[in-house]
This record gives sequence, C-alpha cells and structure tokens, in this order.
Amino acid sequence: MEINKNKNIYIFLHGRMDLKQKSINVLTKNGFDKNKILLANPNEVGHIGDYMAMLWFPSSPTYIKIQQISSITRIKPEGVMGLWAGVEKNELFTIKLDSHEHQ
Repeated sequence: MEINKNKNIYIFLHGRMDLKQKSINVLTKNGFDKNKILLANPNEVGHIGDYMAMLWFPSSPTYIKIQQISSITRIKPEGVMGLWAGVEKNELFTIKLDSHEHQ
C-alpha cells in the first residue's frame, strides 16, 4: 500500500506517552513523514484522506493500527473520544511495534 506523504497522520497513544517516540520512529520507518505525525486531540479531527495510527490494544499495545479517514460527521464532542467519535475510517494495515514492518 502506498502512503500519501502529503496527508497528516494522527496518533492515538491511549495515555501511553512512554511509547510516543517509539511509535513515531516506527511510523517514519514505514513511510510516514515525521512532520505530518500529530498527536490526536479530542477537540479537533483531521480531514477525509488523512491517516490515523492507533496503538493497539490500548492497555498493552503490541502494534499500531493504520486507518484512513473516510467520512466525518460533525458531532458535539463528548468524553475521551470527543469529535473523533464522528469519524468513519477504513482499516489499512498494522505495524508491529517491535518489528517495524507493516502487515
């Protein structure tokens, strides 16, 4: 799968700030532009075509799920998800946190 390097990628760390740099390194080794990697914010979402990188599983992540935003419904932000609850996305691939290769 070819990555559009002009698109932002929003990273969801699920509170695991200790894995922030490691996750950024894994994403850049897999073709994402370091300058386009942004921490997800519950009060601001990306645009259709942008990417999402979720550490998975949230409690004890072993890989990063790469998704692409397919549609956005404007909603009233609530809870931890905030505006992201209105985002539909397509699953693209996963990257193991330790192997640096996507599947």
